[in-house]
Amino acid sequence: MLLLVISACTQRRKTPDVSNISMPVKVARFDQELYRIDTNQVQAGLHQLYLQYPYFLPTYLQDILNFGPYQDSVAPAAPTADAPRMTQADAVRKLLTNKDLLALKTVVDGQFANMDSVEQQLSLAFKYTKYYFPHFHAPHVIAFTSAVSNYGAITADSVLGLGLDMYLGGRFDYHLIPDLPDYMIRRFDKPYLIPDAMKALEQQMFPPRATGTQLLAQMVDAGRQQYFLEMVLPDVADTLRTGYTAAQLKWCYDNEQMVWQYFVQQKLLYITDWQEVTHYMGEGPSTQGMPEGSPGKIGLFVGWRIVKSYMERHPEVTLQQLMEMKDPLQVYNEARYRPK
Repeated sequence: MLLLVISACTQRRKTPDVSNISMPVKVARFDQELYRIDTNQVQAGLHQLYLQYPYFLPTYLQDILNFGPYQDSVAPAAPTADAPRMTQADAVRKLLTNKDLLALKTVVDGQFANMDSVEQQLSLAFKYTKYYFPHFHAPHVIAFTSAVSNYGAITADSVLGLGLDMYLGGRFDYHLIPDLPDYMIRRFDKPYLIPDAMKALEQQMFPPRATGTQLLAQMVDAGRQQYFLEMVLPDVADTLRTGYTAAQLKWCYDNEQMVWQYFVQQKLLYITDWQEVTHYMGEGPSTQGMPEGSPGKIGLFVGWRIVKSYMERHPEVTLQQLMEMKDPLQVYNEARYRPK
């Protein structure tokens, strides 16, 4: 028993001391401020909200709610099939008075009445990020709701937005929303909030490659993202960072050699067709062509294992150097990844 305990302790990566790094986080409750707008004076309320959130309100209205560009006037918003002449103020008023959305707000307010835990977790993650990336500046963190439009965590300029209505777990029946599959719904829970937030931040710091890139390069980039999350969220479970269930992650380790041989023997590593690449990098209940038990997005696991092999062979490489490497195939070539 003692030997087992010692073994477990020695396998745990030593995390850096970040206690001397100051990185306070206060989550601004945009979601609550929005619903405080007087529905008889929506345009004036939006103006005040814009003064308070100038970098976020335009993104919220245009990209999240699809209400068109922010207009500090009563001019009509972008036409829609339902209301071709509806002003932006009218659209917001309709949002604020919708009974279903008011009920959703009540659930969000109850689940996230206290943001202390979220703020503490983000603060620690930002400290680790600052440790590994000295020029990192923490974003402003703003909470919002998207009417369950599948906006979890997003970035916009210097803002990190947290879509709280996408992390309600069993307190909201997401099956009421059309076209949301179970394999996605199970991740709409509070433990995924911080990993999703840091994933969005990583994507802003190191934007993903355009479509048309080789599958192997995309796998390595996904692996680098996972390695980044592993470093800045050292106490978060692998299942939360990857999105796999425990059974799926075990399947990946148990079948790692088979999965790699499949990619090599089927000559898939250098394909660029986006539809084929999506089979291995896109969301799904499982991966097409893989045996039962495989998770979707199996390329993420392979890329993660490649990157870990590279970093084990190159301990002198810092996380910043890894993330800034221009050629992901260099990571693969120097990893000498050969699972057994």
